[in-house]
Amino acid sequence: QVQLVESGGGLVQAGGSLRLSCVASGRSFSSYAIGWFRQDPLKAREFVAGISWSERSTYYRDSVKGRFTISRDNAKNAAYLQMYSLKPEDSAVYYCAARMVYCSGYECYANVSEWRYWGQGTQVTVSS
Repeated sequence: QVQLVESGGGLVQAGGSLRLSCVASGRSFSSYAIGWFRQDPLKAREFVAGISWSERSTYYRDSVKGRFTISRDNAKNAAYLQMYSLKPEDSAVYYCAARMVYCSGYECYANVSEWRYWGQGTQVTVSS
């Protein structure tokens, strides 16, 4: 069992930056892949970025490539999403998630239904 708590959201102007954190409690955090997702009230939850347990593999949706960076610190049971050059369309509730992964590639990580553990979310609002 893993409990996840996100923080770091807020209101920022377009072009600004935020760093989201996801702190995990429970066992075996270092064995889990971590994903960041977001959901606008009018849209389905979508994959933003993912990182393998070993940190060797990272994946990003096209719209955030070059602007967002996912990382993790297994010694601190934490994962992060650094967001730069934020745009109004990045506004959403951001969730971190954890799961054991037995596949690889973007489609593997982007499958929302395969993620087992979820945080409660943190709101990111980007004003124009």
